[in-house]
Amino acid sequence: MQFVLVAFALFISSFPVLAEKITTQYGSLLGQKNNNSQIFSFKGIPFAAPPVGELRWQPPQAVRAWQGVRDATTFAPRAMQNPIYSDMQFRSQEVSEDSLYLNVWTPKTSQSAKLPVLLYFHGGGFIAGSGDEKRYNGASMAQKGIVVVTANYRLGVFGFFAHEGLSKQTDYHGSGNYGLMDQQAALKWVAENIQQFGGDPKRITIAGESAGSISVSALMVAPSAKPYIAGAIGESGSIVGPPLDPLTLKDAEQYGQKVATIALKNTPEQNVSVPEERIAALRRMPARTLLDKVTKGGFIYFKPNVDGAFFPESPDLLYANGAQAKVPLLLGDNSQEGGYQQIMVDGPPTVEHYLDKIKRLYPDDFKKVLGLYSGKNSAQVIASAQALASDRFMGIATYNWAYQNVKTNTAPSFYYFYDHIRPPMIGAKKALPVNKPRGAVHSAEIEYALGNLDANPLYEWQDADYQVSEIMQQYFANFIKTGVPNGSDGAARALPLWPQFSQHKRMVLKAQPEVEDVGYLQERHAFHRRYFFEKAQLEKDSLNNIIEKSSAPQ
Repeated sequence: MQFVLVAFALFISSFPVLAEKITTQYGSLLGQKNNNSQIFSFKGIPFAAPPVGELRWQPPQAVRAWQGVRDATTFAPRAMQNPIYSDMQFRSQEVSEDSLYLNVWTPKTSQSAKLPVLLYFHGGGFIAGSGDEKRYNGASMAQKGIVVVTANYRLGVFGFFAHEGLSKQTDYHGSGNYGLMDQQAALKWVAENIQQFGGDPKRITIAGESAGSISVSALMVAPSAKPYIAGAIGESGSIVGPPLDPLTLKDAEQYGQKVATIALKNTPEQNVSVPEERIAALRRMPARTLLDKVTKGGFIYFKPNVDGAFFPESPDLLYANGAQAKVPLLLGDNSQEGGYQQIMVDGPPTVEHYLDKIKRLYPDDFKKVLGLYSGKNSAQVIASAQALASDRFMGIATYNWAYQNVKTNTAPSFYYFYDHIRPPMIGAKKALPVNKPRGAVHSAEIEYALGNLDANPLYEWQDADYQVSEIMQQYFANFIKTGVPNGSDGAARALPLWPQFSQHKRMVLKAQPEVEDVGYLQERHAFHRRYFFEKAQLEKDSLNNIIEKSSAPQ
């Protein structure tokens, strides 16, 4: 990053972008004010020391103070990652292991402004994404009177690698979860510095989509993060359900051993047996080499784990015991998180084929599933298969988060179901009927919620899209400001009243929002809780018994 000394007299008011200086506890920053939007932006602000060298696979360390004025007009590098998802439009120029930076958009820089704060964590399955993506731009939400922050965090092998050699080096005898620790460090930085940007450190709402939503649910039960959270928003996904529910530390370490073996293959240290020495060798490996070797070895996905520090217990237990931050929660999922083809796989959506697939997926419970996801004709098969696929991907975890939280948290919770179909991409070939979207696909709501349709030029936005975006963004803004999506001013009062989740209701977000009773969801998710949690544990216990018996001396 460059450091600059600036003579502010060189900038005149007729420029579309003006210089703006802020002083944090670590040093001064030179940002920009957009003369058209009247929003100040500060980009590429370090919130932790670069996690390189000996700091690779260490909890984030405090950033060093700097002298002079630091340039904060360009985005810093994004975390190490492969180009995986085509919908990610980055504005940073490169990837780097030195990536722990955040960005701020604010309508005011007065310390007395005390504006509510939104800290947003990007999605990407813990393996991709960045706070500089166009869809996360904070200017639109800042125009609603909110200070917006986006933050990077370590991903993949750099953010979630656990290993016996690392666990032996910590006082809590655990490892992994470095990406989540980065998020906590960003949250702490915001609490300590956001007042300089016009924000109120006591009014921080954390939010995110997909892996970002999972992160929000994790931060809510992390002892190190809870004191800084005033509210939470989760868009599709949580830590208390599939697909990214945490591993045990033992399982994460075993996975890490396989990763280390692949990474050290064909190196002088490949036969080193001492765990700490293997870690030392991995720390010396260039970041790109490490990522490439791990990727080529087939180790693409990484999960959090119950490490004993960030998670003192499993998140399920923490929520069940009421250990989460007792703050308002707004969360939901989309109507096409998964497509019906994921259930039907290789056959047509007929009643017979649907029955066959459900029997294969749930051999002991297929009658129960068919009662919950009925398929008495082709149209019903498509709708039910899509609903089941969506639940299996994100719906189970999202609903379980709401269910677990409301049992032990008296602060209000609000559930949504996003059901607006995004328009086709500009220049895209006409989709076959079987491939046309039948609902809101995973992540489609981000631009709408943050008011960033115009920041994404890939789609043919129509009047209905702007209408939905205005509705959803206003609900979100109200929640960030008050802890309730139902606002008090004239524009907010025009929105349909959003009841609490404890009333067994959710808001269906579309061009004409409507409240839906979720009684039928209660029965579906009661089944999923039993199937995915109790049955999964029984299968895991059975597998462990088999492993123990097979490894016992004969």
